[in-house]
Order: sequence, then structure tokens, then C-alpha cells
Amino acid sequence: MADTLKEALLDSTRRPDVVNDLTELIDAEVGDKSGVSGTVIKTGYGAVKKIKPGIIGSAVDSLLDDFVAALEPIFADFKANGGGDFGSYLPTRGDEAADALLSVTDARAEKSSRDSIKKVYEKLRPKGKENVIEALPRLGALIQKYAG
Repeated sequence: MADTLKEALLDSTRRPDVVNDLTELIDAEVGDKSGVSGTVIKTGYGAVKKIKPGIIGSAVDSLLDDFVAALEPIFADFKANGGGDFGSYLPTRGDEAADALLSVTDARAEKSSRDSIKKVYEKLRPKGKENVIEALPRLGALIQKYAG
């Protein structure tokens, strides 16, 4: 198993696959949403993708280093406690993991010069933590795939 998330996810030979897998994970999470809030998420997500095709993969790639840094302390605790299955472990740290990841996207959205992106983000952000927590099992499993 990799010693750090940086080692597991940011290696230049692995990074394109990590970005692709994370983009597919986001697509799957959005696709799984249902109800009124699911419709809002799907509409917002579709609008962002329509504004600039390829933006999700680009955003994932540009945010990946910060996401890795945000989750590194949780991964270090996981390793220190004997490791195992990160896909099962990450959801047990749901609030902390979601807050760490959202702090990255909040900072990026705040700096964006695109008003359309800011508006969509502001509309989706109130349910952000809930949505991130729901995605943690998939995210943890994806990380486990690369961390070993």
C-alpha cells in the first residue's frame, strides 16, 4: 500500500487515469441522484458541462493536488490504525472528509472569474456536504484502487 495519497494519486504516470476515474465517479454520483434535489443537481451539472465541454475533467485535474492534501491527514490516520479497506473507512470520517473536500471547492469557486460557474455552484452548494458524504464510499474505493 502507498505510504501517502500523494504517492498513490499524483504520480505522473497514474494521474490521467485517476482524473478519468474521478470524472466517471462524479458522473455516476450525479446520475444516481433522484427527486427534486436530484433534478436540480443534474440540471446544474449539465449546464456546467454545456458551458464548457471537458470542464469536469479539467476541474478535477486542477483541484486534485488540493483534494489530495485535504484528505492526506485522514489517509495517514487510516494507515496508522492498521489500514484495511479505505472504501469502508472514509465514510466513517464523513463530516471531516466532506468539510475538507468542500473547503477546496469553496475556495476555487470564490476565485472563479466566471459568473455562470459561481451561480451554479452557489445553487448546488447548500446540499454539497450531503452529496459529498454520499459519494465517500465510491471515492474511498477509488482511492483504495490506486493506493493498493
